[in-house]
This record gives sequence, structure tokens and C-alpha cells, in this order.
Amino acid sequence: MKKYLITLIIIFLSIPVIHAQEINLLDIDKNNLDTVFEEEKQFNIEKQENEQENSIIKNVRKRGIEFNASYFFRGAVNPGWDMYPWDFDGDEQFSWALGIEMGSSLSITAQISESFRVISAFTYQIPGFNLALGDFFFDYNLLDKVFLRAGKFEQSWGISPNFSFTNLLSRVAITIDPLFPHENASGPSYIAKFDIPIGIGGLQLLSLTRFNVAGGESPPKEYFGYGGKINLAFNWADFNFGLYYQDFMATRSFLSIKTVFLNFDIYNEWLLTYNNHTDNSINLSFNIGLSKAFFNKRFEINAEYYYNGEETTFYYRPQSEFRSQDTSPFLRGDNIALNLLYRLDGKINPRLFTRILYGDESYSLVTGVRVSPLSNMEIYFAIPMVLGNKDSHYYKNSFNILDQHRPFSFVFYISFSGSVKANYYY
Repeated sequence: MKKYLITLIIIFLSIPVIHAQEINLLDIDKNNLDTVFEEEKQFNIEKQENEQENSIIKNVRKRGIEFNASYFFRGAVNPGWDMYPWDFDGDEQFSWALGIEMGSSLSITAQISESFRVISAFTYQIPGFNLALGDFFFDYNLLDKVFLRAGKFEQSWGISPNFSFTNLLSRVAITIDPLFPHENASGPSYIAKFDIPIGIGGLQLLSLTRFNVAGGESPPKEYFGYGGKINLAFNWADFNFGLYYQDFMATRSFLSIKTVFLNFDIYNEWLLTYNNHTDNSINLSFNIGLSKAFFNKRFEINAEYYYNGEETTFYYRPQSEFRSQDTSPFLRGDNIALNLLYRLDGKINPRLFTRILYGDESYSLVTGVRVSPLSNMEIYFAIPMVLGNKDSHYYKNSFNILDQHRPFSFVFYISFSGSVKANYYY
């Protein structure tokens, strides 16, 4: 067994890995394609947060170690134009981008005792050949009453799969301190959180910083945020109330409600913003959304309306399979999202998808098909486009990985991926 585990480590160190923080393959449409293709996240409004928290409570094992190695190889071609085909006048500009990535990642879970667990992940990338640290944190069970998690990882609040405005932990400040640039406080999060089960719900308390700790500097106290969240899970509805404070940022509190009515999953969220860092004004934002599966889950729909009462606010988006980590703005005023997914019969498991986003007087539309012709293989074809006001956010930000402006394009993408696990407990 020891020889087997050592062999796995050697293989990992010998193969280029992905998940680094460079330009990613499908940043060709980084505002749309990542969420459309990841259909499991798009249509499941149940957050993974509760599963992660419950795993701390349930994971009481003997001492041991577990390795999980993941591998993937990707290729994409993305041709497009700087205007719509129906507007072609002979002066349109054509461009295309070719993306290739390959790599693997290794996560290690060490169960040191029944109360103490450590999880770490390491990744490489080609192109770039960069070694990166993924999640790196520990869990500690304090007498089955309090559950501590601390280290480098991402934590989410809120419900919406389209506009994560109640995920207060993802908010970043545009300018904080002239002595420290914005980039030093808008990266991955370092968190210490306590989960305390209480009755039909629980309490979560945490402290968070996005300061560039990996860069070798210690964060000033102003770069730490503090928050708490209370959950009440009744049979008829689930309620969450949260509050988050950090210097140089507005103080925000939210209320989210989730229930089932006539077999529709319905959610409603409210956000109250107190701009104590500027003019002491108060803003209100809210959403209402629903999700429903039809025809034995062959056809799924998610629709949401979101009103943003804040101006010039940004949030951090961690790296996904289809884009690099970045910061993205919330669009002020009315926002609408509509997501459709239809699963067809067939050995290649075809799925048709469409996503429409509206905001800032423009529409972002992505439609396409996804198939799995063989095991460990995924093929996508999509047509992303932007419609509406040419001075709008979606139109001005329709760029590919070469920073070429293209409101209309095509995407062909193929991926080979898989993983293997090995463990030893005693």
C-alpha cells in the first residue's frame, strides 16, 4: 500500500496540471459559457454549502489518508465577428482563437484523528507550467457542539444560481488603501469559520480576508471582514439571515427564503446595504426566482428577476473549468435570467441548452448542444451573442481570450477528463 501511495505522488509530480490562475481556455466568453455548460450548478438551486458543513459533522473516521487525482485535456476553437451577421456591410472584422490545455490535480485528505482532518489540493497547468495551491484547510470537531474550519477555501452564502448578490463573502472593494493595490485584496479567500448546530437550524460565524497572503505579506486588520449567518429550516420553508462587515466596504445584511409551491422551487432574497464607508446612504436589492423540472426531469427551466439598488459593486468569481478567477460587476437596476435545458434520448446523451441574461439595456444569449459520445468525453457546440444597446455592459465586454471584441461567435469545445481515488485507513 505504501508503494502504491508513493507511486501516485510521483505520477502527480510528473504530469502538468491545470487549475492555475492564468488565462483559461474558455475565457472566450467568460460571462456566460461557464455557467451554461455546468448544468448541474445552473439548475440546482440547493447550494453545496450545507453538504460541506454536514460533512464536517458526519466525517468521523479512524486515522488514515486519501488521495484523489484528476486529469483533463481540453481543446477549443472559437471563430467570430465584431458585428452581427445580419449587419454585415463588407467592413466587418473576423477573428478566431484556438485554446489547448492539459493537466491534472491532486487532493489529499488526512484524517489525523476522529476530530481533526486536513485537506489540501495542488495543481499544475499547461500552458504556463505553473504549480498552484488549491484548497488548503483543516476541520476540527469540538465535542460535537462546534465545528471549526480554517484555511484557504471558498465559502458561499445565498441561493440564486444567476446573480449571487446575497453571497456577501464574495464582495470585493474597488479601492481600499493607496498603500496596497486592489489586486492584493481581490483574490482567493482565507477563512476561519465556526458552525454551531442549533435546533432546526444553526449559526455560522466567520472571519475572512482576500489579501494576497500567498504573496508573502501579512494582511492589515482593515483587510479582515467579519460576518455571521443564521439558518432556520422549517418543513414548509428554509430561512437564512446574514450580516457582513469590513472596513472600506459597505455593511450588508441579507434575508433569503426558499420553499416549494405547486412543485415549483421558489426562492426570494433581500439585501440591505448601508454605505457607511461613503455617504451613509441605504440601498435595497431583491430577487425572486423559480425552478421546475418537467417530463421526468428531461426539460428543466430556471427564471429569475433581480433588482440591484447598488452602484459600482464587484464580486470575486473563483476559477472554474471554463474561466480563470476574476472580479465581475453587478449591473444596476433591472436584471433578468432565463435558463432552459432539454435532455434528449440517445447513447451520446445529447443536451440542448439556452441561457438569456438581460441587464443594462442589452441581452446576452448563449444557445448550444452538449453530447457525451464516449465515457470521459464531452463535446460542446455553442453560439454566444449579444443583442441590444451597443453602449451596454454586455456588448462592451464581449471579448475573447485575445481581447478581440466580438458580439457574435461560435464555440467548439472537446474535453477528456477523469479521476481516480486511493485511500488507506487504520
